[in-house]
Amino acid sequence: MNILITGGCGFVGTNLCLFLQKNKYKISSLDNLSRKGSKYNLKLLKEQKIKNYNFNIDDYKKVSKLPRYDLIIDCCAEAAVEVSKKKIDKVISTNLIGTINILKKAKIDKSKIIFLSSSRVYPIQQINKLVKKNNFKMKLIKNKMFDENTKTEGPKTIYGVTKLASEMFIEEFSYAFNIKYIINRCGVISGPLQFGKQDQGFVSLWIWKHIMKKPLTYIGFNGTGNQIRDVLHIYDLCEIIHIQIKKFQSINNQLFTIGGSINSFISLKDLTKLCEKITGNKLITSKIKKTSIYDIPYFITNNTKIIKTYKWKPKNNIINVVNDTYDWLMNNKSKLNKYF
Repeated sequence: MNILITGGCGFVGTNLCLFLQKNKYKISSLDNLSRKGSKYNLKLLKEQKIKNYNFNIDDYKKVSKLPRYDLIIDCCAEAAVEVSKKKIDKVISTNLIGTINILKKAKIDKSKIIFLSSSRVYPIQQINKLVKKNNFKMKLIKNKMFDENTKTEGPKTIYGVTKLASEMFIEEFSYAFNIKYIINRCGVISGPLQFGKQDQGFVSLWIWKHIMKKPLTYIGFNGTGNQIRDVLHIYDLCEIIHIQIKKFQSINNQLFTIGGSINSFISLKDLTKLCEKITGNKLITSKIKKTSIYDIPYFITNNTKIIKTYKWKPKNNIINVVNDTYDWLMNNKSKLNKYF
């Protein structure tokens, strides 16, 4: 099977390229190499003789000239939510127009599509209402998880809008042109090959700061560090996508939520403690009490549907995620400093 992975030199894309190549698929990548770390990842793809097409996904003339693929895995996105307020045109072009271009190409070639959507399709105000706040202390709320049936109406970040709109375009193209698809709404994903930033890849960033003894800042929610996220190990994501590929003929045209769920979640404060334990370094921590209108205090994914459908569960918890990311960072420390 010939597979194209868009965003193939990003964190998720590179891991998928390498994982699926090992499982005997013929893999190609599409990535414009604009992100920090993408050129580092490109070297890894070249070592495995995986070709990368270096151009912008919003350029349909170039997309249309790509070879035919049996399957396109679309994980190309500008994923930083705060960036989506500042670079609106770029976010819309990459996240939405890019997906539409892939759909137009899939229509011509009769390719199948796996689309990586986001937990940020859910409305911010709805999430805020779920959280019980007591002096900005937050905890796991029993039976409060997000799944395929959770309502999506309401402001959700410009980034989130582009992902939800992409989901809708996929459904429309499937209905009109019989394109077979799977949509995976993913929560936070982390692990090796992630070059973390403040609002994207916070686990990797937190570990790196502890390794390099750089100061930390708790931003928003009164600077408590009590925000909670579930975290899915990238290796678990690669495994479930591999299973989806193998079962595509019988299971398709469905939406799934995928995340660390109740078995793999953490607050920033607890992540700090975990990083201190692993590295032996205790950092200076500052606080910014003001909360961005785009930040959310809490997110836990409900994996019920995907577990029942594929008889699959994530193998790794947050401890595994942190340990594996730490090992990768330490083993490549001298090469990585310029990318953070």
